[in-house]
Amino acid sequence: MQDTDEDVPLYTETELVPNRTAEYYLQYNDVVDINIQTTSPELNEIFGIAAGDQSARMNMAQGAQNGGDIFFMNGYTIDENGLVELPLLGEIELLGLTTKAAQALIEKELQAYVNEEDYFVRVRLGGIRFSALGEFNSVGNFTILQNRISILQAIAHAGDMTTTAKRDEVVLVRQYPEGTKSYRINLNDKRLIASEFYFLRPNDLLYAEPMKIRELGTGITFVQTFQLAVTTLSAVLLVLNALNR
Repeated sequence: MQDTDEDVPLYTETELVPNRTAEYYLQYNDVVDINIQTTSPELNEIFGIAAGDQSARMNMAQGAQNGGDIFFMNGYTIDENGLVELPLLGEIELLGLTTKAAQALIEKELQAYVNEEDYFVRVRLGGIRFSALGEFNSVGNFTILQNRISILQAIAHAGDMTTTAKRDEVVLVRQYPEGTKSYRINLNDKRLIASEFYFLRPNDLLYAEPMKIRELGTGITFVQTFQLAVTTLSAVLLVLNALNR
């Protein structure tokens, strides 16, 4: 190991920034994973959680690793009326509820069929879905099978941004139960960590705009720009020479 000056610190650190995570309220087209288990084999079969379904879940988990969505086939999509339709329980409105509130509502409906101590209900989001468009190395729709993902992790999942992307003006389009809003995010600002935009929400869309050099069609580096200028100038001279003949 190389000797260093003892006056140079081994490391530096910044102040601790507390995370800011707001409650997420279920929206239209969200896919929720609703798991209901009871002490009644008959009810379990109705709710589709018989032991044989575990193999299907494992197969879908494998499909998710290959780019699919583990919850799309066996989850429940909130329709345009804010409803999901569950076996036996019928239509239940989940729009605008947190997953905890949705769980409590389903438990209340379930009490008409089974005693309170004889059931288990779990409600969770079917992963974090987001889209990355524009100056990303890998654009498209992505599903992360986690409960939380930061905007930086999402960018990494999309292959990072290209060298011509505006990192100080990333557009974030976010859905709310009452509508949609767009924001411009400065990734270079350390205040981002403490903001409500540091962690993505389901159905967020990220759009990276190109810098002016991309819009003008110039190269990324000086050499590329010089080569492009020489090529353009040569083409112009050839055209002028042909016109003067």
